[in-house]
Amino acid sequence: MKKFLVTGGAGFIGSNLTQTLLEGGHTVRVLDNMATGREENLSEVIDSIEYIDGDIRVTDTVKRAVTGMDYVIHLAALGSVPRSVADPATTHDVNATGTLNVLIASKEAGVRRVVCASSSSVYGDTPVLPKEESMNTAPMSPYAVSKLTAEQYCRVFHMVYGLETVAMRYFNIYGRRQDPHSQYSAVIPKFIDALLKGEAPTIHGDGEQSRDFTYVDDCNQANYKACITEGAGGSYMNIGAGGRTSINELYEKIRAGLNVEISALHSDPRAGDVKHSHADISKATATIGYAPQFNIESGIEATLKWYLNNRE
Repeated sequence: MKKFLVTGGAGFIGSNLTQTLLEGGHTVRVLDNMATGREENLSEVIDSIEYIDGDIRVTDTVKRAVTGMDYVIHLAALGSVPRSVADPATTHDVNATGTLNVLIASKEAGVRRVVCASSSSVYGDTPVLPKEESMNTAPMSPYAVSKLTAEQYCRVFHMVYGLETVAMRYFNIYGRRQDPHSQYSAVIPKFIDALLKGEAPTIHGDGEQSRDFTYVDDCNQANYKACITEGAGGSYMNIGAGGRTSINELYEKIRAGLNVEISALHSDPRAGDVKHSHADISKATATIGYAPQFNIESGIEATLKWYLNNRE
């Protein structure tokens, strides 16, 4: 039995991870300030975890949270490219400085390894596909800069202090519990929510932009393996499904899955968005044994089933 701290554990990825770790017989402590997390995400497990209501920007809170933990899976962040464009300072404060706080506290507490959520956005809009870890990074938004900064802090803490760290470059994670109600929500829950209400969702741009959509269970398989796999410390890797789906194709899959006949609306492209994203996952496969179990069809099917069973 291992002891895990999950920062951002009341969020979409974090709550799914918390449940997965508990099912594996592990002890889980969650640190979250509910800035983007939701209490109901933890309602099924709240009696089985230790919950700390706190902010990763507060050093004393972070120190208390990491004490006694074997592993830290650091998911707490302010996501969203548009939010970072509107408020770059807060995005930096949470994603970069907050990560620095977690690394300092983990080093001092003797944590075995810190697994940190990075993002495919660090690659920017380079035309080469699939994205491979040796490529130059070229962030196009304050969010991407903040994630690359966090990633570099992980690398330096491993190199300078010997703290084992792994940075995970997530590619468009989706699945159950993803919040459709924020103005910064991801595209899949927004599409589902609109169609369930009989409304036409909006696609930014022509919809031919493409993403490597990755089901949340695959993401959390990777998070766990990144903690326990010998020799992974100091690395960074792509976590994707290894495929590519356009937004128009995605919309058609969701529309067909819900059996509705509603055409999407289109608006201007968003500032800071990249055109195409596609992960080369061979490094994660070789380093931690990562093996995605869901393709876009099976992942969307599982996601739609959850939303239909949990309609508000």
